[in-house]
Amino acid sequence: MLSALRKSLKSRPSYSEIQANILAGLTVGVIALPLSMALAIASGVPPQHGLYTAIIAGIFIALTGGSKVNISGPTAAFVVVLLPIVQEFGLGGLLISGFMAGLILVLMGLGKLGKLIEIVPYPVTIGFTAGIGVVIGTFQIKDFLGLNIVSMDGNYFDKLALIFHALPTLSWQETLISSLTLGILLVWPRLHSKIPGHLVALFVGALSAWLLGHFLPDFSVATIGNRFHYEVNGMTGNGIPPTLPTFEWPWNLPAADGKPIGLSFDLIQLLLPSAITIAILGSLESLLCAVVADGMSGKKHNPNDELIGQGIGNMISPLFGGLPATAAIARTAANIKAGGSLPLASVIHSLFILVAILALSPLLSYIPMASMAALLLMVAWNMSEARHFIRTVKIAPRDDVLVLMLCFLLTVLFDMTVAVAVGMGLAAMLFIRRSIHLVDMAEIEKDHHSYDLPDHVAVYDINGPLFFGTAQKALRTISSVTPDIRVVVIDMSEVTMLDVSAIIAMESIADNLLDKGIGLIINNLQPRMLLKLRRAGIRKKTGKIEFSRTLADSFLLAKKML
Repeated sequence: MLSALRKSLKSRPSYSEIQANILAGLTVGVIALPLSMALAIASGVPPQHGLYTAIIAGIFIALTGGSKVNISGPTAAFVVVLLPIVQEFGLGGLLISGFMAGLILVLMGLGKLGKLIEIVPYPVTIGFTAGIGVVIGTFQIKDFLGLNIVSMDGNYFDKLALIFHALPTLSWQETLISSLTLGILLVWPRLHSKIPGHLVALFVGALSAWLLGHFLPDFSVATIGNRFHYEVNGMTGNGIPPTLPTFEWPWNLPAADGKPIGLSFDLIQLLLPSAITIAILGSLESLLCAVVADGMSGKKHNPNDELIGQGIGNMISPLFGGLPATAAIARTAANIKAGGSLPLASVIHSLFILVAILALSPLLSYIPMASMAALLLMVAWNMSEARHFIRTVKIAPRDDVLVLMLCFLLTVLFDMTVAVAVGMGLAAMLFIRRSIHLVDMAEIEKDHHSYDLPDHVAVYDINGPLFFGTAQKALRTISSVTPDIRVVVIDMSEVTMLDVSAIIAMESIADNLLDKGIGLIINNLQPRMLLKLRRAGIRKKTGKIEFSRTLADSFLLAKKML
């Protein structure tokens, strides 16, 4: 389980490598600090919980996972899953579901499911990530324009209606600050500066809001300080508490009604679908990030160890107020570009955020909510991958476009639980259908120049695996022989697999042919699969069922049967 840590210790990093990883960790910490707060706010909880996630999960996942360079923490992918949980079950329910998801991830890793997760079809991934981007972007319109909306409840169309009806309450002060922040976010990358653009944008947004509020008495915008309040050990305050994350059982934290949520089997049942969605989404995001990181760093991750590490981090994080976490592609890429090559970089990034909580909490309280909304709009745009989405629609086969659009619409109109379940199910069905088409059921013509075929003999050549989908195709094809055929030869030289459905289908073929008085010859089936047929009762019956090693032997047997 301590794969990344063991490998790092064995590699005996040099002083310069350690120094490079410390600097990379500090760089990523600067990037992760505002993002962690913004993503917590977008998920419906106070900003400090996003910081706690980056601290706890960032350290434990780095030390126990299967990638040396992944940076884990709160990510935009989780927002559309976490917000409904918070609205229905409160912070306590969210943290319990996060702990359950961590346990599921550990079991997935122990079950060696890492490789299976990596083969999730691209249309499924791009479909629900684009949908997540649209939903996150829609949620930010309220704070971006300073609209007077008490709660964004209901389905997606209800939310759009709330926004539309609240447009007359638009605040020019909030819109000015959000537009200024967004403008810097759009322009800054063109300057090719090493300073993260979102850090500059939030600083300018906060400074502008403070200066305008100081010189213009009527100028006022919502900030982290006046939007969020805390009470820790009898101490109350505004913004982010300047204290270390503390241990607390999640079931002692409040539900949606403000009372401790408790722990019961009924609650676990209610939270299980959300926990499964978090685990699947977390595994997809972290392994996709690890694959991208391998390409950038030249290293190789262990997918099963990465799942175990993600699970451990997600089981520990909720005990200290942290949200569900996964590897973040943007932060991981920044880590590699800055010279990060060891788990040390992720640990340093977490420690930087810890120090920032203790030292900078009063300053962080000045960040306007409008600036946070602008930052999340950029996150949503980047996550939607609009160019890739449009390109996929243009070039992909019709079936893939159907999967993509269905995952996208289900994510936007319903929720991620439905989108992931339906998307994966549909992708699996399409895979089965395509696999069926890959199996070749070619009939050898009687006048084939390579063989001296006796009259009244049909030869079928099966190429590929025979499983529950393709077996029915074989049954239909071979059972529909013409009345003048007296012997059927099935050449199974290229059959690579037989499952129980295929065995049952072979039994049906044999029985069907015997009922018609047609002889059956099975040619060149591999010994291990031949043994399966014999165990199922498909054995040699002289003059009725025969087995051969070559087609030439098959034709000699066919002549004897005739």
